Amino acid sequence: MRNKKLLVFRYIALSLITVLMVGPLVWMIATSLKEPTRIFTQFFPNPIRWENYTEVLGQMTFLKQYWNSIYIAVLVTIFVLLFSSMAGYAFARIKFPGRNVVFLLLLSVMMIPPEVTIIPLFLFMRDLGWVNTHIPLILLPIFGAPGAFGIFLMRQFFLAIPKELEEAAVVDGCSKFKIYWRIMLPLSVPALSTLTIFTFLTNWDEFLYPLIFINARELMTLPVGLSLFTDEAGTDWHHLMSATTLVTIPLLILFFFAQKKFIEGMTAGSIK
Repeated sequence: MRNKKLLVFRYIALSLITVLMVGPLVWMIATSLKEPTRIFTQFFPNPIRWENYTEVLGQMTFLKQYWNSIYIAVLVTIFVLLFSSMAGYAFARIKFPGRNVVFLLLLSVMMIPPEVTIIPLFLFMRDLGWVNTHIPLILLPIFGAPGAFGIFLMRQFFLAIPKELEEAAVVDGCSKFKIYWRIMLPLSVPALSTLTIFTFLTNWDEFLYPLIFINARELMTLPVGLSLFTDEAGTDWHHLMSATTLVTIPLLILFFFAQKKFIEGMTAGSIK
């Protein structure tokens, strides 16, 4: 009897958590299909207004901002994966003087809030002539905190791989790069998948750097572009929710295809 009550309580608690988690998503999709005058007077759209999506997609700046977000997030993800895996392997497997000191200095990058360094970075980028370009949005994540997190993640994963595999490869005549490329990388697919999702998601949602370094609308990324649906006259809710729904699609596609490896990467090392 006690077990049944406990089971019922668990189902009720899980149902409430599900409603809290899914409710905003359902409201976002429903609002994206409502009439502008019925945003807060009905929950489900009646009639359904598909024109909200065509009107948003008809804005050239939105399509350009969509492309900007996609190519910046993809480029940053590719280079973070490449540099993080190479640096992580070096910190995990190659002995060199000051290795631990350098690694600790690298970790300290993650402890510094980006708001602390944003003014010096802006002045530096302005002197280089890179303000109002996408260069800061690509370089800063690669060589900043997201890159440092990637190196830390990959180093910890490489440390868990048995050294006997590397020793056997050395006996067969493999160089360090061949060991990294042919042995370590194929074994680190779960960690790379986890890092892919984290890096892509972080850059897809990045708001501070585009807000500071970009002025032109056609060069903005989606997080800043979405803020343009709000002005002094109020918020254009039906278009904002339509655009937000479109913004979430790449994230859902990425997680759908990488979820298996992502879960493996998150649980790596938890089972011995």
